[in-house]
Parts: sequence; structure tokens; C-alpha cells
Amino acid sequence: MYDLIINNIGMLATPSGNSPRKGNDQKDVITIENASIGIKDGVVAYVGTSPCSEDAKTVIDAKKCLVTPGLVDAHTHLVFGGFREYEIPLKLSGATYLEILAAGGGILSTVKNTREASKDELYEKASSFLDDMLKHGTTTVEAKSGYGLNLETELKQLEVVKLLNEKHNVDLVSTFMGAHAIPSEYKDKKEDFIKLLCEEIIPKVGTLKLAEFCDIFCETGIFTAEDSEVILKVAQRYGMRSKIHADEINPIGGSSLAGNIKAISAEHLIEADRAGMESMARGGTIAVLLPATSFYLAKNFAKAKEMISLNIPVAIASDFNPGSSPSFNVQFVMNLGYLKYGLTPEEVLTAVTINAACAVGRGDTVGTIEVGKQADIIIWDAPNLNYIFYRFGNNLVDKVIKKGQLVVDNKK
Repeated sequence: MYDLIINNIGMLATPSGNSPRKGNDQKDVITIENASIGIKDGVVAYVGTSPCSEDAKTVIDAKKCLVTPGLVDAHTHLVFGGFREYEIPLKLSGATYLEILAAGGGILSTVKNTREASKDELYEKASSFLDDMLKHGTTTVEAKSGYGLNLETELKQLEVVKLLNEKHNVDLVSTFMGAHAIPSEYKDKKEDFIKLLCEEIIPKVGTLKLAEFCDIFCETGIFTAEDSEVILKVAQRYGMRSKIHADEINPIGGSSLAGNIKAISAEHLIEADRAGMESMARGGTIAVLLPATSFYLAKNFAKAKEMISLNIPVAIASDFNPGSSPSFNVQFVMNLGYLKYGLTPEEVLTAVTINAACAVGRGDTVGTIEVGKQADIIIWDAPNLNYIFYRFGNNLVDKVIKKGQLVVDNKK
């Protein structure tokens, strides 16, 4: 007997396998009409065209609608204090991201607010975000630290992520990003801050096992590719796999480094050059692209189609954060993947499911609807895959099943 059955699925659309899809395979999505799914103990136990006739504790009629895997948001800055709506006049007057940061705003403003916030305050705020993410179909979220830039607050952020993963329906994956900016107290003393990261903060995070990954902002005026390599290699020694914020504003070698050290992902990549992309392809690095950031900052969009042509697996994520992408709506990100990157609906679906799952080390458990995978499933208020790209600005999620349990019913 199954715990839950989903019958009368109009179209089931899912990638397959446990590894990232690249090149022509990125658009290799299985579609099954008139499908059914049987779930047992939180895991998919049956996928087929025959209606499940066995008894079940719960039977859901999909009413001929689209069903896909739950969405995986592979890049967020989920835990932070305050907001930054005050930056709008600065941006309208022409101030750039780096200019706002250099003046003590941007990330440094959020650092101040996050240092001042209590652990409970950060937990409640992030938990409310996760509630809304789940209603929009996001079932797994990567969460970076990086708004502490000191030992106490970095640990506080990571402890909040750990607690949320234990208590919230959404699965969280933790990334340490203490190298997000140079804190005010280390202005003009970058080498001293790198020493603090490498000799005190990273060892403590590693010893406490609070992060699976280490990320760094490799960008003009912040951390060079050489700085990044030093920090990431120390983190590797403490068990954290490498991620890199690379080539968002200027191509200074971050994407090339990502490939050279076989980072699991390089992220942003708006200005990545050919040499960097070829390095990523050789290193098996996943490109995590963030179109909502390009949209919000009115910047260029990453060369997604070129990356796919070079056999780089492409994932797409929200970059939810208080400054450059204050939205966690992965559905909107999917729309941008189609409208601004020019990707097919199948390529985008792969980018926000299996490729995103692999970018956070979860490709063997989530990202597809297959027997043996965790039952993270969306029933859409849509008849087919194209429809969710045709519509934008609305939440088209009807129901969300997480680990085999119905956790969201947006029509109730």
C-alpha cells in the first residue's frame, strides 16, 4: 500500500538521472501523459501511465494538470538582518553596486544589521521566507552566510541555517561565505582579514561541521582569483567543497579558477569570458546563473546558450538577497531563463531541478521524479510545461508534496 498516490496527471515532465545534464542533454526531459505516481515512506515508489489502483492513505487527483519535480534554489543569501530599500534613490542617481559598497553601503550595511540581530530574529525572518518559497514550489534551498564577516556572526548565520533545516519542511544546504566582502574594521587590511578567515573562522566552521561548501566573492576591489584560491583551498582541507561568485562585474579569473580547482559551481558569470567558460567545461563545474540579479540591476545577462554549447551544465537560481535580488520567486527566474537567456522550457526545467540539485550536492536524492528519489513534487495550475513559461507574474503552483507529504495547497 502506498502512503500517497497522485492520479490523473495531464503531463508529467521531469529530467532523469543523478548527474548534471549538459549540452544537448540539458533539454532531455521525459514527458508522460496521463501519468500516475505512487509514494511510500517519502520516496517515489511508482511512476507510470496506468492509474494507481492500490489503496493509499491519501489520493490526489491532479485534474489533468502538469506535474514536475520540486524546484531547487541553488543560490540564496537567506539569513540576513534588515532590508535595503533605501538604496533605490542611490541606484536611480547612477551609483553602481561597487560604489555603494565602497561608501559603506550594500553588503556592509547588511553586515551591520545582521550583527545586531539576534539568532531568534534571524530564524523567524528566514523561516517566513521559506514558508513563501514553499508556496511557490521551492523545496530545496542553498543558504550562504557572509553577512557576518566575523566569527560570531558567521557562526550565528550558519547555526540558523542548521536549525531551519532541522525544523522547516524545506531542505536547506549550508554554504560558508565569510569572504563576501572586506569588513569595515579591516579596511585597507585585506591580508589580515584573509589570515583571520584561514586561521580562525574556517577552522571553527569546519570543526563544527556547519557548512558543506565554501563560497567567495571573487571580484574587482574585493578578492582576487589568487586570494580566492588560497581561501578555498584552506576550506577544502576542512571538508568544504568549493563554490565561487565569479565574473559578475568584471572577468578577473574567477571562472578560470573554478575549473582549475574543479569547483562544484561558479555563480553569476555575467561577464565570464571564453577562457573561463572553457576552464569550467574541463573542470566539470556547474554554472549557476542568476537572471533576476541582471534584471534588478539592469545589467547584462549571462551567456547561457554559449555555456550549454560548450557542455557546461547550467543551473538557474534566485540569488535572493536584500540588495541585488530581493526576490525568492524561482518561477520568475524561470521566466527570465526563457525570455532573456533564450533557453527552451525543457532546458530551464533541468536548470532549476536536477542541475540545481547537483550544484548543491543533492543530485542523488532530489531534482527528478523517479523511483527511489525523494518525493518532492509540484502539481501546477497549468496544463503543460510551456504554459508556466507563457504566464508570468502569478504563482502557478497548485499543490506541493515534500518528502511524500502534502505541505502546500494554494487553493484551500
